[in-house]
Amino acid sequence: MSNQRNRDPHQAQGSRVEATRFSVLDRSRTREGHQVTEALRDTVRLAQDLEKLGYHRIWVSEHHGVPGVAGSAPTVLAAAVAAATRSIRVGTGGVMLPNHQPLVVAEQFGVLESLFPGRIDMGLGRSVGFTDGVRSALGRDKDDAEDFAAQLDELLGWFRGTSPTGVHARPTEGLTVPPFVLALGEGATIAARAGLPMVIGDLRNREKMRRGIDHYRATFRPSVWAREPYVVVSGTVAVAASPEEARRLLLPEAWSMAYSRTHGTFPPLPPAERVEALTMTAKERGLYESGLAGHIVGTEDQVAHELETLIKETGAQEVLVTTSTYDRDALLNSFRGLARVAGLTTT
Repeated sequence: MSNQRNRDPHQAQGSRVEATRFSVLDRSRTREGHQVTEALRDTVRLAQDLEKLGYHRIWVSEHHGVPGVAGSAPTVLAAAVAAATRSIRVGTGGVMLPNHQPLVVAEQFGVLESLFPGRIDMGLGRSVGFTDGVRSALGRDKDDAEDFAAQLDELLGWFRGTSPTGVHARPTEGLTVPPFVLALGEGATIAARAGLPMVIGDLRNREKMRRGIDHYRATFRPSVWAREPYVVVSGTVAVAASPEEARRLLLPEAWSMAYSRTHGTFPPLPPAERVEALTMTAKERGLYESGLAGHIVGTEDQVAHELETLIKETGAQEVLVTTSTYDRDALLNSFRGLARVAGLTTT
């Protein structure tokens, strides 16, 4: 069972890092030379490993029409993850609410909570698709994101039984599934007004992230969902025996991001050795190098120091790690190292 389940982040014993919850978002990244379906099974296996290591929660994502991501139906995948684990919290990072009817989302989480009581989280975002084609296929456009606050209110109303329609969501009504808002752009304001926990990134722009956190805390309104502000900072963290090995974990994702910004499609992750052998244009090289910068990367001691600084600066109660790479064994070793840094395990 997770040794963080009853930890109070406000009562630090030792370092700030060891008083902070650590969780993982896995996007079910596809890999060159591997079947797409394998990525989903990788996520389930990772959840089992993270549970053994003592991580607080694992979240899965929603992406549509993206060759590099298999995670397109987060509530379905969350059910598979929850069924394969016993104690780790399971949720979404997140369900993109503008893509769905709030009633349907409420019903899905009601089913999840009924099947796996006390373990389900409802992370919610406002993205409406990666490309114009995806948005068209979903029957949405960019402007739909502007209705996120109203959609969020409607969704939460289904749990409270306050819908003006007179309809009652089953089995949702009366259940409590902790909601989180993914804070991009206006997300911090929306989370604060609704009185909800907030997930904010990324680590590469610390000043912007701190401004968002300060605004959230200053404008937070207590609610039935959260009496006080709760901040989750998200980003890439990579741990290895040497700084060079840790940085190498980031190469596949950095290249995929650079490729997506120059070619308009987000590809499966290539092996690090193939990335190292690539000839890049000046633009690609610039985007690639930018993608490698600003993360928390290094040995256990280096990462511990950087995390201590991050948590001190932000006052975050939780860190949500979003690291992806081609080598799944190296990724798991990184999570093992981070678990030692965070005091989750000594092995």
